[in-house]
This record gives sequence, C-alpha cells and structure tokens, in this order.
Amino acid sequence: MKFVDEATIIVEAGNGGNGCLSFRREKYVPRGGPDGGDGGDGGSVYLEAEDSLNTLVDYQFQRKHKAPGGEQGSGRNCTGTKGEDLVLPVPVGTTVVDVDTHEVLGDLTRIGQRLKVAQGGFHGLGNTRFKSSINRAPRQTSKGSEGELRNLRLELKVLADVGLLGMPNAGKSTFIRSVSAATPKVADYPFTTLVPNLGVVSVQMHQSFVIADIPGLIEGAAEGAGLGIRFLKHLVRTRLLLHLVDVAPYDGSSPTHAVNVIAHELEKFSETLASRERWLVLNKVDMVPEEDREAHCQAIVEELGWQGPVFSISALSGEGTKPLTQAVMRWIEERAEEEAENPEVAEQEAARRQRMDEEARVGIEEEKQARRAAREEVDDDVDDDDDHDVEVVYAPE
Repeated sequence: MKFVDEATIIVEAGNGGNGCLSFRREKYVPRGGPDGGDGGDGGSVYLEAEDSLNTLVDYQFQRKHKAPGGEQGSGRNCTGTKGEDLVLPVPVGTTVVDVDTHEVLGDLTRIGQRLKVAQGGFHGLGNTRFKSSINRAPRQTSKGSEGELRNLRLELKVLADVGLLGMPNAGKSTFIRSVSAATPKVADYPFTTLVPNLGVVSVQMHQSFVIADIPGLIEGAAEGAGLGIRFLKHLVRTRLLLHLVDVAPYDGSSPTHAVNVIAHELEKFSETLASRERWLVLNKVDMVPEEDREAHCQAIVEELGWQGPVFSISALSGEGTKPLTQAVMRWIEERAEEEAENPEVAEQEAARRQRMDEEARVGIEEEKQARRAAREEVDDDVDDDDDHDVEVVYAPE
C-alpha cells in the first residue's frame, strides 16, 4: 500500500430539515389546530482514529465527503428523521487543520478517539411551535440551518518514542531490524528507505518503546535535495533522537561532516526539534580494526565537540545495541515519571510539540516552494533551448 501522510479533503455536514405547515383535518374535530412537526437535524461529520490504518491514501482518491441531511417534518406532529452522522476513519496520529483559518482542530492520538469536524444543521420548526393564546392557527414555520462546510488538511505523524536521524546508508534500517521485529528494506545504495518505518523494541518483560526510522537526509534537503525534509515531521512526537553516523564511510567522507550536515538541516526545519535531546550513535564500528576502534571513535567525538551521550555499536552484528536500548528505556521512563509528578513539565512538553508542529508546517511549505521554483527554472531552460526555426525535412519512403 502506498504511504501517504498528507491529504486535503472537503467535508460537508447535512442540512437540517424544514418545519412543516399543517393543520389537523378530521371529520368530527372542528378547528383541529396546527399539527406541523419539526424537521430532523442534519448529520455531522466525525473523524475517528483506527489502528487498522497506517496511511491516508484513501483520501487522495475521494476528497469530498458529505453527511446526509435531515428530513422535513410532516403532519400529525411527526418529526423528520435525523440525518445519520458520517464517521471517517483515519490512522492514529492524524492532525486535523482547517485550510482556510489554519486552525488546528484536533489531534487523534488514541485508538477510538473521535473529533467532530463539521456540525450538522439544526432542524426547522413546524407551525405547532408557533401556537399561542392569541395565534390559534399559525402559518409560520422555520427552515433548517445549513450544515458546516470545511476544507481540511489531514497530516499523519507516526507515533514513536524514539526517532532515528542520519545520512542515507548510515545503518538506520539495519539498526531497527537488529533491535525490533520490523523488517525495513536494507540495501547497499542510498535512499533504500523511502517511507517511515516503525519498530517495537522490547527491552524486557513489560518494558518496550517504539522507534521510528525515516528516510535519510542529505545536504540541501531543506531546498528539496534528495527526498527533502518532509519526513522530519514524523519526529515531532518523539521524545528522544538517536543520531546514527557511519564511522567508516565507503566513500572516505568525514563522519564529522555527516553529523554537521544533518544538524544544519534539522535546524532549518525546526529549531525546537533541533533542541530535542539527541544522542550520538557511532555505527559500523566493526569496520574499524579493533585496536584502532576506541581512538577512532574518540577522535570523532572530540572533533564534533559532542557533549551528550555517545554509544558505539554495530547494527549488523548487534554489538553494543543492548546497552543502548536499555539506556533509552531508562531515559523514557524517567521522563514519563517526571511528567506524571509535575504537571508543569507535561504542559511545557505539550507547548513544545505545538511549536514543533507549527515550525514543521512552515519548513515543509518552504521546501515545496523551493521544489516548485526549481521545476519552473528547469521548464524555462527547456523553453529557452527550444529552437523554433529548425527546418524539418521529411525523408521520402
């Protein structure tokens, strides 16, 4: 199934049914009076998070969704049937944004969570409602109101505790294969990973966390190079970033330069995300002779001036991965306890995630504009090179 993490849809709630103008007409009941019933309410539109979905691809093919309206009232004080609510299933982790107002309507992060995105119209009143002591035969009714119409943008962000950063072929997919049951594609060429992958890392009984592997970044990603930076938005919900770097690149490039490139692209995408807790993971240490391994890794750390935690691993052989996952588990549990004990910390975390969401939208929009400008420039170059004065000669058959 194609992975789609953004979709724009139109949702329209049903209109309310009109009230009925009717009078009681029976042979032996003179002056029976008004008996027009109310209309029915229009159906509302809801989004509901379901764990069976992991992509928004369905909403790329069907963009308009409308709930049924309420029926008109009828005589004998009969109320019109209410329009049935329309419930649209979306993956867990979907954020809903109003395209016209840029308002974030909600975040569906729990299975079964519902969000009303369009209110159904309210019913009109029948003439029975207008009866009074001075108006015994009212001929007034009211119409049902219109249902809400909204343009929505659905943004899917995977739910994970830990996110992996790194250049293409840094070993992120191999690492997630090594520590979890996930089986992302692994190959010896760049950009093997084209969509985010999730893996559940089980440290011990009743202790596990979710790790997200996103496509690698390259220099100029914010301007659209490679796969761009749009997949970075999937790291917004993570608590911890693991920055993987190949300590022995086959092309002889500098590991230090690779780390700095990723850090620079991360800052351009979101300064708040760049300030997240980030651990340096030196991968593929088995490619360095054992007697030179410690000195080689230390030289990289010193050249970077890295102050945070550092781990040396080989994702392929599994060397060093267990101490790393145990340390990650301890860190996640400590943060969870801190937020549970101190509500202010939880509020600060929620505010930080909101800032990251806003910065991510701006960063992705800037990347789209850069890609658009690059395409237009290419089109202009093609037009300039097109020689309309070329003589066409048809060879005889």
